[in-house]
Formats: sequence, structure tokens, C-alpha cells
Amino acid sequence: MNFDLAYMLEIIPELLVYIPITLYLAIVSMIIAVAIGVVLSLLLVNKTPVLLQLSKLYISFFRGTPVLVQLLMIYFGLPQLFPWLNSLSAVNAAIIAFSLNTSAYLAEIFRAALMSVDKGQTEAAISTGLTYRQAVWGIVLPQAVRNAVPATGNMFIGLIKNSSLAFTIGVTELLAQGKLLATATLQFFEAYLAVGIIYWGMTIIYSWVQRWYEARINRPYEV
Repeated sequence: MNFDLAYMLEIIPELLVYIPITLYLAIVSMIIAVAIGVVLSLLLVNKTPVLLQLSKLYISFFRGTPVLVQLLMIYFGLPQLFPWLNSLSAVNAAIIAFSLNTSAYLAEIFRAALMSVDKGQTEAAISTGLTYRQAVWGIVLPQAVRNAVPATGNMFIGLIKNSSLAFTIGVTELLAQGKLLATATLQFFEAYLAVGIIYWGMTIIYSWVQRWYEARINRPYEV
């Protein structure tokens, strides 16, 4: 068995340097995706005919096609149609692709979270003198957020891993650096195992944070 543990441990510090760009791609994409997802979920719930169909088309396309295809279309395809996009950087293209893809999934998560809150609570709040907006912000949204957190957190974990696809358009992130090291030394297993362990570590740390946050927001509902 030809496995160089010393080499794998040696390159881990060099790979850790690329965690910031990986997290940058994931966090910025997630923030944008949440904003888009919220808008889409409201359109789905309100059911305005034209906007509803456009929202469903958007969700269907970005959920029904591979994120890698979307990434390549945005970075290589859009400049062909719109020459002014030739200046679009690989990092920004990756963020756009990841944001659009993730928002399609988040829209359904947020829609389900909103629908999970009994409409009777809104009606009861209005009957006590609250406005519709106060009822939504004070009663519906806190419960919807609580219900959406687990699935949204899982989407963020997926986004951290999907950020590795950015290397296909030239972004030097964690996987890209691992690939460079593997190619230079021909020690592929050690390099990719090191990359995998780092991704694994990031997801474990985030899972701990998410469990702490879920316990915190669930506290008022404990019996």
C-alpha cells in the first residue's frame, strides 16, 4: 500500500489558506440566494397568476438542470449573448450561478415554512387589533423562520461543497489547489483526501453552530 501520511499532513496547512475563498463563495451566494428565495416564496404564496407562473418556471429550470451546466452557461455563454459581460470575473460568475441555483431550492423551503403556520393565527392577531403586517412580522415569520432553519442549513452545507465546482472556470479555491498539488506530485489520493477532510471539518463545525442556533430559537417553544 503506497500511502504517504506525512505528505498529506504536510499539505493541509497549504490547503487551509484557501478556506476563505471557499467560504466567501458560499456565504455571499447564500445571502443572495436567501433574498431571492424569500421573494420567490412570497410570489408562490400570493399566487398572482403571471408572477406565479414565472416563479415556477424559474424554480423548475434551476432545480432541473445541473449547477455545473448553469455555471458554465453563465461564465462562458452569457458573454456570447451580451459582450459587456466579458469583464465578468470567474468569482462573480460562480456567485451568480450558486445564488440562482440555491434560491430555487430555498423558495420551496420558505414557501413550505410559511404554509406551515396556521392562517388562523394571522386572523386571530388581526382580530385583536394588529395590522396584517404586524401579524406577519410578529407571529407568522418567527414561526416560519424556525421551521425553515434545518432545511436552510442543509442547503448551506450543500453550497459549501458545491463551491468546489468553481475550479472548473478557473477559480483557485480549496479543490483547485488540491488538484494542483496532486498533479505536481502525482500523489492524488493524499491530496484529495486532505481536501475531503477539510470540507468534512467545515461541515462538522457548521453543523455544531446550526444545532446550537436551533436549540436557541426552539427554547421559547419548549414545554
